[in-house]
Amino acid sequence: MEMKKILDYLFALEAHNDPAFYHAHKPEYQEACKIFEDFLSSLMDKLTLQGDELPPVSPKELTFKLNRDVRFSHDKSPYNPSFRAHIGPKGKLPIPVGYYIMIKPGGGSFIGGGLFAPMFKDATEMIRGYLCTHSDEWQQIITSPDFTKYFTVMGEALKNVPRGYDPAHPQAEYLKNKSWYLEYHLSDEQILADDFLSFTAGLCAAMRPFNQFLNEALRDFVMPMR
Repeated sequence: MEMKKILDYLFALEAHNDPAFYHAHKPEYQEACKIFEDFLSSLMDKLTLQGDELPPVSPKELTFKLNRDVRFSHDKSPYNPSFRAHIGPKGKLPIPVGYYIMIKPGGGSFIGGGLFAPMFKDATEMIRGYLCTHSDEWQQIITSPDFTKYFTVMGEALKNVPRGYDPAHPQAEYLKNKSWYLEYHLSDEQILADDFLSFTAGLCAAMRPFNQFLNEALRDFVMPMR
């Protein structure tokens, strides 16, 4: 089973998280990367058929490196033992929002979507403003059976509705949010199942209206220059 090679490699890397192991097992790493990228390619084909507009990029351009930035971390492990990717309308960029995939053995895997971090203040304000004027649409999305079967809205939030917004608004609880995202956690057994690709595509289909709502709110967002 191809996905098992990914899990086996990541299990080993987690147990031996050091450059010596990484370099000694470069062939296994490269094989696992190829399997992950092939999975992403097949998933992108399915997403396109389901109606997602994706950029013509290679799966490799959507993945994140294993290396960790340990400069400000108490955990000095050099590698993050997981394979991660973001598939969005502009590829790996976090906005417009898309689908986030993390494969991490031991139950750490998940498929997600939405705006994961409140790093862009303009994006947060755009979504709050859009929520205020599209309350019914939001409510319909987050209460639909296809959505609630898998997801609940998550995100960092304030204790109170921010100044300038109506505390009595129907979506007051969501106006407190600074980010809005979804996660569906996966067992290793689900990843190894024969239907994992189609199951992942189904999860993406279930979260698509949620992502589309956020992206409509973020239509005029401009990524800050570094």
